[in-house]
Amino acid sequence: MQIHQLTRKDSLKTKKRVGRGGKRGTYSGRGGKGQSARAGRNFHPIIREVLKRYPKLRGYKNNPVGIKPAVVNVKILETAFAAEEKVSPRILVEKKLVARVSGKYPQVKILGAGEISKKLTIESCQVSASAKEKIEKAGGTIK
Repeated sequence: MQIHQLTRKDSLKTKKRVGRGGKRGTYSGRGGKGQSARAGRNFHPIIREVLKRYPKLRGYKNNPVGIKPAVVNVKILETAFAAEEKVSPRILVEKKLVARVSGKYPQVKILGAGEISKKLTIESCQVSASAKEKIEKAGGTIK
């Protein structure tokens, strides 16, 4: 801060009080009639008009719509897991194939892209039809 930037807390100039007789009578510098001529006038904020036009949605809002499961393809399971191993969301997070969602284990869906030859046990995961066919063909089970 420099000297030319300093300002007083209180102004030396007294505020002009209008509407109390003398040279500023009648309208007291407020113009004609209407909302702007009134004391304590409050103009509506412009955003209020926008909010009033916005269609109000009805019903319960806190249902988790749009939470999609984490996707894992069969070819990833082939490379990341050994034969006879278990596959679950917890194990997939530990192997860093899937990330946690707000501190919880995510829902996982296994898709059928790629090939699999290992016998795996799939637990608490959603499985697509093509992935199910490939896992069972390789001798794996889905619980």
